[in-house]
Amino acid sequence: VRVSAEAEYSKYRIVPASPTDFGAMIMGTRKTRSVVVKNIGMANFKFCIRQAPKLACALESKSSKQEESAPSATKHSTGSKSSSSMQSHLNLGVFTVSPCCGSIRPCGLQVIKVECLAGQEGTCEEQLYIDIMGR
Repeated sequence: VRVSAEAEYSKYRIVPASPTDFGAMIMGTRKTRSVVVKNIGMANFKFCIRQAPKLACALESKSSKQEESAPSATKHSTGSKSSSSMQSHLNLGVFTVSPCCGSIRPCGLQVIKVECLAGQEGTCEEQLYIDIMGR
């Protein structure tokens, strides 16, 4: 009897990498951008999108300024599951992200819609984590 197995981590690609910029918008208008999560591995994996903790956002922004580089809008996390993993969409201020969790089969992809409703004057920025299980 011959028995074999192949083990690997989840393999994925996120396009565009980061940041997702909506540019200047007129108050009261909507714009939509897409982020694609591709499964380039051989096994199904689950993903979950969450808001970064406020403390992490402040630290990241501070270190980004020191390095003179733009802060990243998409990050990877090993954090624990939160209530956002049960929602179909995630509301973050003027931004709505959907779907915020799911499963992707090998060679498959998931288009994540990020919608911005410019409801107030000024700059709006949020930090998100895309958690890929088993990476």
